[in-house]
Amino acid sequence: MSFARVRALVVVGVLAVAAVVFVVVALVRDTQGDAVAGGGCPEGSVMANVKLPDDPQEVTVRIFNGTDQAGLADRVTNDFKNRRFQTQKPAENNKKFDGVAILRYGPDAVGSAWLLRAYFLNQADPQYSAKRKGAVVDIVIGARFQQLATTTEVNQSLVELSEPQVPPGACPAPVKKDS
Repeated sequence: MSFARVRALVVVGVLAVAAVVFVVVALVRDTQGDAVAGGGCPEGSVMANVKLPDDPQEVTVRIFNGTDQAGLADRVTNDFKNRRFQTQKPAENNKKFDGVAILRYGPDAVGSAWLLRAYFLNQADPQYSAKRKGAVVDIVIGARFQQLATTTEVNQSLVELSEPQVPPGACPAPVKKDS
């Protein structure tokens, strides 16, 4: 065996030993050892459904009129029906609202509310309540509301919003796989 081959084998051997040492040190000093996907929810946390609905028919909304404009809740409810959302009977809100809209939702509707934010071009005020039950999203229409976004605008807004975020004090619920 020539000196060049011996030298090459020594260099490769040293590199292999260095790689093994580097991997062992990285594993031992890993600070994310307890960050396992889908597990380790702090005690007292609520499981939140952060999955974006695949179809608007999976989302149920109840529209409240937060303005002095008569019939606004009915009109917006029909707009959502035309976009294939499930709707409940519209109502009047107790307080008037000056903004575009308020989205009130609980842990079961985090993904749905995220989708609905896109229909208001992310100008709706999200109000999450961990104690709220059910998957219905209440929408209070405000004085600055003009119209729901078009399909193209919704898609662009969803890109800007990216993936739904887990609300404070909640953990993402496990995603159910389709059979």
